[in-house]
Amino acid sequence: MDPFATRKIGRTDIEVTLLGLGGGTLGDPDEIISEAQAEATLEAAYDEGVRLFDTAPWYGNTKSEHRVGHHLRQRPRKDFRLTTKVGRIYSRPSDPESFDFPRWKGGLHFDLRFDYTRDGVLRSYEQSLQRLGINTVDALVIHDLDWRHQKSEEGVQAAFKQLIDGGGFAALAELRSSGEIGAIGAGMNFTGLIPRFLEYCDIDYFLMAMPYTLLDQPALGEDLPLCQERGVGIVIGAVFASGILATGPRDGALYAYQPAEREIMTKARGIADICDRHGVPLAAAALQFPLHHPAVATVIPGANSPEQVRANVAAMRHNIPDDLWAEMKDAGLLRADSPTPR
Repeated sequence: MDPFATRKIGRTDIEVTLLGLGGGTLGDPDEIISEAQAEATLEAAYDEGVRLFDTAPWYGNTKSEHRVGHHLRQRPRKDFRLTTKVGRIYSRPSDPESFDFPRWKGGLHFDLRFDYTRDGVLRSYEQSLQRLGINTVDALVIHDLDWRHQKSEEGVQAAFKQLIDGGGFAALAELRSSGEIGAIGAGMNFTGLIPRFLEYCDIDYFLMAMPYTLLDQPALGEDLPLCQERGVGIVIGAVFASGILATGPRDGALYAYQPAEREIMTKARGIADICDRHGVPLAAAALQFPLHHPAVATVIPGANSPEQVRANVAAMRHNIPDDLWAEMKDAGLLRADSPTPR
């Protein structure tokens, strides 16, 4: 598969490479890397041919946006696609000396609040442009409303109230209609919320972080068919299921950002064994699988070194025999209705 072939996202005019770069790892979630290494990672991605770069204020408490922007503003703006996210506002903590944010090992020391209202969306957008040092982005993504509020229906309702009644989505729609942005996206970590989004919001694409990977395909039940019917595009984040499909099912492997449970490890071993029999790296199958779905435009794995970037490029180029997909389906390791060459 050619990693640098291009597709449009849904019905938009935004054309992207099949392989993009996700900026989460450039926020230093588990390992602190130097600015030089971050710059080298971005340089390797660009020089290889990646032309879609996705970031967010959340990644490293604004660190990723600083790093991505520092590199890309040295490149011709017309030659790449840049997306970031809204819904989280950062500010100076009330006690800077003692402030510590536990999620990001190398995160910057800024405090977070969630805000999906009109004022919150516009403030987030403006802050992102300044951190990036680039005065345009191609799309804005409503960031993980489902992740933040998954534990209660009341939380989901409150977030949607901000987005709809509080004018957050209207602000995004105005930015799109004026031509400031080319598309509106929404981040999804779970199934079930896409129908509600499409009922209230004219969404151009969803950034799926877990519901459609080589390990699990729950989005095939309702979400992906609905998107395909409406011409809504899909960008796949967390294509390695947050780690296990890149590292393999070894001790300490992560699934959904937590240590993988026994059932997941067993399934991953079965998938890895089939890949081994066909001489296919597990990472290659993980990267290429989602792109067989007609709604999927691109996959955006993270990387924090040039070597990881080049490994992803090589994995995308690895030839995968059709029999591999058929064997996975026959073994019950891949849903029978998963779009594949066979």
